[in-house]
Amino acid sequence: MDLVVRVYALVKKFPRDEAYRLTDQLLRAVSSVPANIAEGHTRQGSKAFANFLSVAKGSLMEAETYLLLAKRLGFGDAELIAACLAEIAEISRMIASLRNRVLARERAD
Repeated sequence: MDLVVRVYALVKKFPRDEAYRLTDQLLRAVSSVPANIAEGHTRQGSKAFANFLSVAKGSLMEAETYLLLAKRLGFGDAELIAACLAEIAEISRMIASLRNRVLARERAD
């Protein structure tokens, strides 16, 4: 959720004409990461949770792409974008690790 808060702060400095384009897409993608993890955690069975983790990782990679695009376009604070990208890399590793453990538990059951 910290990443979502950082991205919300970041997009405040994006050009106003991007409000319904890049800004909107980025906010949707980054917000869906913790939402999918939370929803998946409430589902019955490890397989369903693993699926939601995959969706969360896909949204995370989508957010990464939008941040890289924002960086290339010169939108927002470059240091904050770099911090968000570093956090995305760490979250990506954590999601992959969690998904592997969830699937291992599924196979063990």
